[in-house]
Amino acid sequence: MSPHTLDQKVALIGGGAKNLGGLISRTFAAAGAKILVHYNSDATRADAGKTVADIQAAGGEAFAFQGDFTRVEDVRAVFAACKRHYGRIDIAVNTVGKVLKKPFVETTEEEYDSMSAINSKAAYFFIQEAGRQLEDGGKICSIVTSLLAAYTGGYSTYGGMKAPVEHFTRAASKEFGPRGISVTAVAPGPMDTPFFYGQESPEAVAYHQSASALGGLTKIEDIVPLVKFLVTDGWWITGQTIFANGGYTTR
Repeated sequence: MSPHTLDQKVALIGGGAKNLGGLISRTFAAAGAKILVHYNSDATRADAGKTVADIQAAGGEAFAFQGDFTRVEDVRAVFAACKRHYGRIDIAVNTVGKVLKKPFVETTEEEYDSMSAINSKAAYFFIQEAGRQLEDGGKICSIVTSLLAAYTGGYSTYGGMKAPVEHFTRAASKEFGPRGISVTAVAPGPMDTPFFYGQESPEAVAYHQSASALGGLTKIEDIVPLVKFLVTDGWWITGQTIFANGGYTTR
């Protein structure tokens, strides 16, 4: 199969039920990919079902599978389910993450451990299992954050726990490269989704909206084409973190 198309490829979308992950699932399916829509818990089961139903109604192939990516056995189970169902996996995209905005001196050990597990540990073992299970010539893409290039307080555990994913990406790309597998990360700016607003005051929202050079918050529709490019025509890009934020941060 050509690396430049999604047609007949199998894509596992971590956090693929709603928001950015949901749009990636539907967009990839519309381009001919077969999709596993991963979701974390019962709270997103209905969203996963809706995304699968939308894909199937449009003539695509998809199914949903639950797993808590902070548990390595669940990561492995999701990949195994995808391989059982479709016989192969070509693309793995991980959108899973959690934001916490809190002063450094007020962050609890429990919050630290939770943020580490969701944003860092889950990403590590997702990439690991993708490296084990993807076909030669596969593509791996992780969603991180443009805070990796920001000089700011408040997000010590979010930016701090996403930061290792950059190095995971570099290391995995070097190790998986001989099999033709590209590994990338995409760092969006603050995205106009419920994932963002729950952490921010109205004043902070106004600041984030004004901070990008091109104006406004990042939209999921701005990120999906980039992810699609990286797993098709842009496959020659590997080991890189791409900042896509309208000029919110850069380096």
